[in-house]
Amino acid sequence: MVDNTPGPPAGPSRSADAAAADAPRPSPRSRKRRKLLSVTLPGCWGALLFACLSYTPSLLPRGGILQGLICGINAALGYGAGVLAAWVWRAFADREPRPPHPRSWAAFFLSAAILFGLFFGFGQYWQHEIRRLMGVTHYNIPLAVVSPLIAALVFCLLLLTARGIRGLYRRLKGLLRRWIGPRAATAVGWTLVAGLVWAVVTGLLLNGFVGVANKAFSVRDTTTEEGVRQPSSSLRSGGPGSLVPWDSLGRQGRNFTATGPSANDIASFTGRPARAPIRSYAGLASAGSAESRAAEAVADLTRQGGFRRENLLVVTTTGSGWVDPAAVDTFEYLSGGDSATVAIQYSYLPSWLSYLVDQTKAREAGRALFDAVYDDWSKLPPGDRPRLFVAGESLGSFGGETAFSGEYDLRNRTDGTLFAGPPAFNTLFREFSDRRDAGSPEVLPEYKEGRTVRFANDPATAIPPANRPWKDSRVLYLMHPSDPIVWWSPRLVHSAPDWIGQHPGEDVLKQMVWLPFVTFWQVTADLPFSTDVPGGHGHTYITEYVDAWNSVLRPADVTAQDLDRLKDIIASGK
Repeated sequence: MVDNTPGPPAGPSRSADAAAADAPRPSPRSRKRRKLLSVTLPGCWGALLFACLSYTPSLLPRGGILQGLICGINAALGYGAGVLAAWVWRAFADREPRPPHPRSWAAFFLSAAILFGLFFGFGQYWQHEIRRLMGVTHYNIPLAVVSPLIAALVFCLLLLTARGIRGLYRRLKGLLRRWIGPRAATAVGWTLVAGLVWAVVTGLLLNGFVGVANKAFSVRDTTTEEGVRQPSSSLRSGGPGSLVPWDSLGRQGRNFTATGPSANDIASFTGRPARAPIRSYAGLASAGSAESRAAEAVADLTRQGGFRRENLLVVTTTGSGWVDPAAVDTFEYLSGGDSATVAIQYSYLPSWLSYLVDQTKAREAGRALFDAVYDDWSKLPPGDRPRLFVAGESLGSFGGETAFSGEYDLRNRTDGTLFAGPPAFNTLFREFSDRRDAGSPEVLPEYKEGRTVRFANDPATAIPPANRPWKDSRVLYLMHPSDPIVWWSPRLVHSAPDWIGQHPGEDVLKQMVWLPFVTFWQVTADLPFSTDVPGGHGHTYITEYVDAWNSVLRPADVTAQDLDRLKDIIASGK
């Protein structure tokens, strides 16, 4: 018999299921790679929104590299916010995630091209306007063009890091589920991973970085800047007869004691005979503690005759022991050289790093130095005491404040105080600003009708309230509206500050608005570059010291023309 039963079909007519079964499947490693590089649509919308908002104006002009960095960080934050929002919505909707429709991705890419292009263009315009307000002429167009590429790279690195942490959590949770229940494994896993990340960031990375930086800058502290020579005058620490050795002053201490106006320089300015100013200083190598360094500096000040001068200035340094020459030089010129200045070092680190990690040391140094000076000063007969002044810039103002409990203490124990660029965490600055008189803006507050404490953006103009008396001891805070040191605070993450909602200041764009998370990161990014702008903006205080010290010192027979000439001298750095 012939079998007429149809046989199996030839190759091309095989079933689709059989073909699919025979098709090569992606390897587990390939699937992991695809999953690692995949993104979600809600996360991408969040990343797009935050990336666009990163181009809104901040306090200072920024270059392409910095803009790309901020844009990438913002995009990563936005991606996380988008993923979290989608997860919360699905929890309320009680459903699992579903793949988006292809048209949804097409709509996203079209929107991304339009929105990002618009914000990128507006961002360049806003940056131009900020540079115009501050007189900044340098602008690198190629770096501005490639900033989106830098942002994409930063975003990918942060995304991969976050997914690596998530992968570690999942592995740990899987191991824990062998011994404990799933809910406990989830809680314990997240706790362990969060603790590990915190330990790595704060311990290994931050503390390690600070330790390396401290060692590196301690070596630099043993060097002397080119052109700086050991003083030949006994009126300077490190000079003949000094109780503080020249080699122990540190790099910034040697700069401080070896420079400054001479008696001839001051006489040329005033047109009258002048005395050579006294400068006393103790470095970290001079003694082992803040109190002992303060004692050495005051002992050398006494040897030099500092308590027999008409004016005595106590300065709390910033960072590596730096004393702003503009502040002290101006003080010496306006006092006719009949002055003495004393300071101590409390850190090897530069100012921006000390701002983050050396706040305690600044507090100890400020209190120890003023207490040591005041102890000797208060023992003198009232008629033989010099006028006692206090000054500090940035972290130096923070340290300088710690010696005082409030307005009355400043007024009763000093003849005048000048603090420039005070950080937002300064205790007294925060108190005076937060309790300002009704109707006065945070950018230029008025406190108790200006009876003791006043604030100035530009001391060359009338310091408000100009129509109220300002007698006895005067306390003046210098602060630029565009200074991120003054306005940075962790509260920017979740709270809108008054200084943005109110009139923002003459060198800040009116288009600047507060945005959750975004404004915090933008102002944070401004911090390291706060001095890379012309004087009168950001954290650069130079000629402002002339009018500020003139208001606090109240020297006799100084005209407006004299102040203009002194500004030229201070601006030239001579």
